[in-house]
Amino acid sequence: MSQLSLLTTRRGAALVALAGLLAVTGCGGSPSAGSPSAESPSVATDGSGAAISADRCAKNRAAGTITYLSGYQFQSSVSILEYIAAKDLGYFDDLCLDVQLKPGSGDTAQNTKLLASGQATISAVSMQDVIQARANGIDITGISSYSNAGLDILMTNPDVTDLKQLDGKVVGHKGYVPASVRAMVEKAGVDWSSVQLVKEGYDPSVLPRRQNDLAALTGFISNEPNQLEAAGTPVTVWQPVTYGIPSSIGAMAVNPAFAEAHPTAVEDVLRAALHAYATCSADAAATATCVGFAKDLSGATYDTDLNEKIWTTETSVVADNPTPGQPLGGIDPQNVTDLVQMLRQYDIVPSTVTPEVAAGWFDNSFVTSVYSGGTLVWPAP
Repeated sequence: MSQLSLLTTRRGAALVALAGLLAVTGCGGSPSAGSPSAESPSVATDGSGAAISADRCAKNRAAGTITYLSGYQFQSSVSILEYIAAKDLGYFDDLCLDVQLKPGSGDTAQNTKLLASGQATISAVSMQDVIQARANGIDITGISSYSNAGLDILMTNPDVTDLKQLDGKVVGHKGYVPASVRAMVEKAGVDWSSVQLVKEGYDPSVLPRRQNDLAALTGFISNEPNQLEAAGTPVTVWQPVTYGIPSSIGAMAVNPAFAEAHPTAVEDVLRAALHAYATCSADAAATATCVGFAKDLSGATYDTDLNEKIWTTETSVVADNPTPGQPLGGIDPQNVTDLVQMLRQYDIVPSTVTPEVAAGWFDNSFVTSVYSGGTLVWPAP
């Protein structure tokens, strides 16, 4: 059976998912940075299709409805598409999890407040935003991240071959310049005080049209550059990660009270998402099928081609920038330190936020619990 057939016939059949697992990831072996493999322990089926022990199933069911809140709508980004796929493919059902998907508005601050209040259980929140939220008294816990790279980038027209050319030039943004982009530009030797900042809308064509004498424009690596390339106006993309600037991609946060009360449920939500990440990344047909799930949730106007490109771009960033010393999803403690230092440098968080304090705002144990020897354990012990 082809990968596409496995995906499209999976709904509601846990045993087919296990067969699909063998086709997608194999058993054992060392996982790549961008696609965890999985090992299948002996499992007991509880009669309802669940592929885990009755005891673990009962614990997960006791967690009740788990509300997943996306970062931005049902865009096919990492930290979004794999959760949609885990729902559609029945991976959450396999682990006795009742997960409800809700689309976020793109307002990260709102997501953190909904998490802290318990209106959301788990949500896509970058590591830097977890630090900012906690610095502002918003009680959430970071539980995973796919990479120390990030989505924030700076775009220039092809005639800019050195960022120092931006001295005295106009740089567009969507309301603010991300700290990682500013840090990159300054590290490249640009006199930030000479840069003229202009708020632009969400139409990236303003850059190739040089509207308002724009020399550069902030954006997201998987979005605007792909739009401009499709329109025949490619731009040069500058990534902070290539300058050693800290960030994160695909990071998740959880309501702390829920995590304390239902640790196996948190583990298994991540487990199912990581399993779906590998499934959706297996090949082009698998990616297209997973994006189709997102389209079903979003409506007929969903741009399938762009969203397939978003997924492949972001998973490539993750694969090209694996987290040092961690399996996929693991949190790098050094990245927490580096993020704190950057956020303090730009007065985004106060000096009372130290790396030691911030380290307590993240819990890597949920991710490490779903791996054995670097291999994702599927289904669950």
